[in-house]
Amino acid sequence: MMQRMDSSRRRWRPAALAAVLLAGTTLGGFAGLALAETGPTPATTAASGAAPINTAKQAAMPERLPSFTHLVAQVKPAVVSVTNYLKQQPAAQPQMPGGPQLPFPFNQFPFNQMVPHPQAVEARGSGFIINPDGLIVTNNHVVKNASRITVTLDDGTTVPAKVVGADPRTDIALLKISVDHKLPFLQLGDSAKAEPGEWVIAIGNPFGLSETVTAGIVSALGRNIGDGPYDQFLQIDAPINEGNSGGPLLTQDGKVIGMNTAILSPSGGSIGIGFAIPSDMIRKITSDLQKYGHVTRGYIGVEAQAVSDAMSKALGLPHKGGALIAAVEPNTPAAQAGLKPGDVITTVNGAPIKDPRDLALHIAGIKPGTDAKLSIIRDGKPTVIEAKVAEMPSQQKLASVMGADHRPERLGLALGALSPGMVSQLNLPEGTDGALVTGVQPGSPAQEAGISAGDVIVGVGSAPVHNPVEAARAIEAALHKPGQAIALRIFHDGQPAFVALKLGAKPGNG
Repeated sequence: MMQRMDSSRRRWRPAALAAVLLAGTTLGGFAGLALAETGPTPATTAASGAAPINTAKQAAMPERLPSFTHLVAQVKPAVVSVTNYLKQQPAAQPQMPGGPQLPFPFNQFPFNQMVPHPQAVEARGSGFIINPDGLIVTNNHVVKNASRITVTLDDGTTVPAKVVGADPRTDIALLKISVDHKLPFLQLGDSAKAEPGEWVIAIGNPFGLSETVTAGIVSALGRNIGDGPYDQFLQIDAPINEGNSGGPLLTQDGKVIGMNTAILSPSGGSIGIGFAIPSDMIRKITSDLQKYGHVTRGYIGVEAQAVSDAMSKALGLPHKGGALIAAVEPNTPAAQAGLKPGDVITTVNGAPIKDPRDLALHIAGIKPGTDAKLSIIRDGKPTVIEAKVAEMPSQQKLASVMGADHRPERLGLALGALSPGMVSQLNLPEGTDGALVTGVQPGSPAQEAGISAGDVIVGVGSAPVHNPVEAARAIEAALHKPGQAIALRIFHDGQPAFVALKLGAKPGNG
């Protein structure tokens, strides 16, 4: 299940599908294909008395579907194949069904080699040239953990490439190649103008089949698939598969509207639900990567959760929506501005905030060093707070700031302090203490068990816990016992419950 469910009934339903990133290893062979005759034979036509189609008349009829031949001829020279020679991998250990799984809902490189000694692994994806001097856009997961990278151009020339910069949070990477001539390139279009139903084509190298073209339509906009805090994917039905990662998604005017990145699939193959990173996001991220080698984002230092209907009533909010602050990190702009757990942020610089993802997107887009006006509701009353936005730390520094002791990551949980004010807001018994669940990783054992942000952990097994540090330590201790199964005592929607968690209890990766 790729999105966190809002109602308790939907939250507790087990997931059945997993999303799969589209970079793949080179295949050794291809399955045979058989063509089936589907049209009527002359004998059956004569027997039925049906008249044959008048092909001469048919040829004179206007085309009902678009032809992409001229478009493909123009854009294909700017699409490339990216080969990642990964750093040597340790000998793979056989994994039995039901054993530990990757802690994320995406398989990045679905290698299946079982070798007795370390060996280099080669994986392939796609990319596209965005300027004549050899800048190439692809996915971060296509070039991740590379010892070296090569790019194969449309004419078959293979050249080395270097990584200019990469942004794991949006899965975008920028490469540079050097050749002795100017290169054909693609222009980034305006993804904000994309509309469901418009025709698009995808170009890439699925399963090592280079320069494959598929067509379809934009199915939906702004999809959040749980891959990161900035998900705004275009959903498409153009068939894409492993190896399409990093390839362009183009409109009929030849502009890149997105970059093909992931699919939703129970088996790893295309079922017509694919996702592309919007071109507007690609434009901003690649600009930062080219200038600085990394992406600059705004940061205030809060963990937030969605406001449910019950929470909205409990907090006396005039309308549904907003981002409920579950935790404020010390020594951050939010702490210095006086934000507190229990505050609900409703606007940022006048822009309405619908949910925590909306908050993350708006804050990230603010230039560090500038002030942000935050409209909040505190104790049922609206007020405005100004916070000076800082630059978001690296993921390593951010993990340090947020405190590793508060993050039992193998279960996919993020924990925060439970303030006295939150006890009444969450409809908990007076005097309750424990650890507030501030985040649940999509596809994790915690999500599969039905735990969600806003739940409160009050015990691990038979032992009570009074704060996030105690809870994290008790969980880690329980994980070291045989079986690696844990019973948590929680409050869920104000009601006490026991929840059993076990490592590996996540959807199949396809």
